[in-house]
Amino acid sequence: MNKSALLLAGLALAGCHRAVSTKSGSVTAGTSTPVAETVVTPAGVKATNTSFQYLNGHGKVHFKAKDSEQSANFALRVRRDSAIWLSGSLLGIEGVRALLTPDSVRVVNRLKKTYFAGDYAYLSQLLNVPVTYRQMQDILLGDYQEAPKGALPVLKKEGDNQAVSYPQAPLIIEQLLSLSTGRLQQLKVSESAAQRSLTVGYADFQKPSGADLPFAFTTTVLGQQGGTESTTATLNYQKVEVGAGHLDFPFSVPKGYAKQTKVKK
Repeated sequence: MNKSALLLAGLALAGCHRAVSTKSGSVTAGTSTPVAETVVTPAGVKATNTSFQYLNGHGKVHFKAKDSEQSANFALRVRRDSAIWLSGSLLGIEGVRALLTPDSVRVVNRLKKTYFAGDYAYLSQLLNVPVTYRQMQDILLGDYQEAPKGALPVLKKEGDNQAVSYPQAPLIIEQLLSLSTGRLQQLKVSESAAQRSLTVGYADFQKPSGADLPFAFTTTVLGQQGGTESTTATLNYQKVEVGAGHLDFPFSVPKGYAKQTKVKK
């Protein structure tokens, strides 16, 4: 299983720094009712973002990297601003498990009996663009990413969508928002100097269990380096549950596993 491609698909890319305890293996969410959050910026951007406390979903992912192509099952759990948990398996056997918190990245590769524990420089190298926990969370939930302070978004109408772009040095952020629903349709993060980019497309919007806000049941991720396609991945959710409640985020490193210090793509 290609670990780089699986992480790219599942985490398809400055939240609250609340640590998640992995000793107990669980996180208890609040009791608030999930509602949609309408974001209105001074520049006139209107977006409808999620506000539920957790997401629990599973499905199939198909990825292609260089000359290899493969499909696998995945399970994804998100506790807003606290934890992102991903498990990838093939033929019922788990190959990769990852746990992200606002300040740490931990990955276990059971096929190679290796593990990684470090910061977001790891994911930034895998995805070929700088990335933070908040960005990864927004990507997974299909939420609009607001422009940083001092950056003025450029707005254009493109068919049924509103195109929003702004600089976030050294990157350019481009987003497409549905004019009818306010939901994010596409996100592109690019760094022209390094000729690399990450594009995430959202489709097949459905109402998940526990919410009325449409959620993209299909997410397609494309990573490019030097203007050529390097990795593509498509996540097709079979079931998604959102709301407030209790989720477990089990993560441990088996004895005898070797620590990985460099990114291997």
